[in-house]
Amino acid sequence: MITYTQLSDDYARIEQVINYLEKNAYRQPSLNEIADRVHLSEYHFQRLFTRWVGISPKRFLQFITKEHAKQLLAKSTSIMEAAYQVGLSSPGRLHDLFITWEAVTPGEYKLRGNGLTISYGFHPTPFGEILLGSTDRGICNLSFVLPDDRLEALNVLHKNWPKARLVENPSITQPLIARIFQPASPSADSPLSLYLSGSNFQLKVWEALLRIPSGNVVSYRDVASYLRSPKASRAVGNALANNPVAVLIPCHRVISSLGEFGH
Repeated sequence: MITYTQLSDDYARIEQVINYLEKNAYRQPSLNEIADRVHLSEYHFQRLFTRWVGISPKRFLQFITKEHAKQLLAKSTSIMEAAYQVGLSSPGRLHDLFITWEAVTPGEYKLRGNGLTISYGFHPTPFGEILLGSTDRGICNLSFVLPDDRLEALNVLHKNWPKARLVENPSITQPLIARIFQPASPSADSPLSLYLSGSNFQLKVWEALLRIPSGNVVSYRDVASYLRSPKASRAVGNALANNPVAVLIPCHRVISSLGEFGH
C-alpha cells in the first residue's frame, strides 16, 4: 500500500527531475544520468516518471527540446544553429523532432505562413456565421463566429498563420461554403482539400474522425484505441478542441463514455 509519505517523496523526485531537465535539456542528458539525480535505477525511474507525468522521460525531453527550438526559430535563428543550441547533433535530428511533434518541417514552422496568401470570407450558414480561410493548397480555417465578434475570429486566424497575407475575398470562399453545406449539389464533384497545421497526433485524430460514418457516434476511448493508444483519451479530447475545421472534421460524432457531447 502506498503511503502519503511515499507519494510526497515521489512528487519531490519528479519535481526535481523536471526542474533539472528544463535547465539541462540543451545537454540532452541520458536516462541513466537523469535517474542518478534521484538515486533510482533506470527501470524504476522510467516507471515512476511515466506514472506521474503521463509520458516517458525521453518524450518529455523531446517536448522541451522542441519548444526551445520553436522559440529560437521564431527569433530568426537559423535551423542549423537552433539544432546545435538545443543540444541536437544535426539539423536532421531537429527535422525528425518537428515531423514527430508538429507534422511540419523546421523550415515550414519558421516560415509561419510567410509567402502564403489566405483568402477569407464571413458567410451565413444554417448554424450561424462562419469564417472560412483558404489557400491554394486547401481550406486552412473554418470557425463559427459569435455575433459582433468578427475581429476576434480574424485575430485567431492571424495567430495561427502570423506571417501569411490575409485577403478578404468572398468570391473565392463562397463556392466552398456552398459545397460544404450543400454536399449533394452538382458542384460537389471532387473532395474538398484541407491545409492543416498540427502535431502528428492531432493530424492522426482528425483523420480518424473523417472515417466515422455520418449518423454514428464514438467515444474518446474508441478513437484512442483506433489509433493504438488506448490510454490517450485526454489527448484525443485536446486534439478535438484544437480542430480548426470542425464542420468538415466532425468532432460532434465523438462523445464521452457517459454519453455527453464534448465542447
